[in-house]
Amino acid sequence: MSTAISTTTAATLTGDDRPVSHRAKRRKGALGRSVLLHAISIAILLVALYPVLWMLVSSLKPTNEIVGDASLLPSNAGFDNYRTAMAGIGGISAWSFAWNSLMLAVLSVIGTVLSSAVTAYAFARIEFAGRKLWFALMIGTLLLPFHVLIIPQYIVFQKLGLVDTYVPLLIGKFLAAEAFFVFLMVQFMRNVPRELDEAARIDGCGHVRTFASIMLPLMRPALITASIFAFIWSWNDFLGPLLYLNSPDKYPLPLALRLFVDQTSVSDYGAMIAMSVLALMPVMLFFLVFQRFLVDGVATQGLKG
Repeated sequence: MSTAISTTTAATLTGDDRPVSHRAKRRKGALGRSVLLHAISIAILLVALYPVLWMLVSSLKPTNEIVGDASLLPSNAGFDNYRTAMAGIGGISAWSFAWNSLMLAVLSVIGTVLSSAVTAYAFARIEFAGRKLWFALMIGTLLLPFHVLIIPQYIVFQKLGLVDTYVPLLIGKFLAAEAFFVFLMVQFMRNVPRELDEAARIDGCGHVRTFASIMLPLMRPALITASIFAFIWSWNDFLGPLLYLNSPDKYPLPLALRLFVDQTSVSDYGAMIAMSVLALMPVMLFFLVFQRFLVDGVATQGLKG
């Protein structure tokens, strides 16, 4: 009797141990895969962030070390480059360049958001003749390279006497010339139930009141997403100001960076990199503050139940 009980007990213990051992092996395998995945992700992150790290470190190096020394850590770190960058170029302070960039970026955001929202409402909610054709033509402009338009646009603005002004850089923003943002908002509006429009119409609201009181509050994620992209694209724009601006006191930061290379026979790369770091900060802060709205603006529905 005792022998039988002992045998049964041993068999039971052996049977229980096998699943436990199997689960332990599975946990170890999952842990190993997780560690490997995190290690690969960290390695990719370091590779992606290396240029930013190099720029931050190089902004503390003298110019001769930036060009001739391949090491990452500076031997003579200092903030002389930042003092030179903040002093400006040719009597124009860095704050003037930053103000020009900020003014262009803010006006671009305002013009892009307002004009694209109004145009998107017309395409998404108003029935008019040729609506599908005009919408297709607008989408077709996304396939047209910007470089094809440079020469005819420049000739037009030159004949109008608008070269060396901010008008060529901003007029397209206020005329809904950015088809990407119009398309983004049209797709967002199409997800908003039309019953809301019908209810507003029954209450006596026209298109203006419906757009202002119903659509705009619901479009908040899409509007913020468009604002983020418009701000970043305008802040980083180099080709547009290079084409249309001739006076250094009107230059934004991207053009001001070029002056550190072209102003003398010996380029001041240290000051240029230091100003690049300063120019990068507003964009990073703007993105970090509003990044949580990006996914909502691109992927969310008009209403959440």
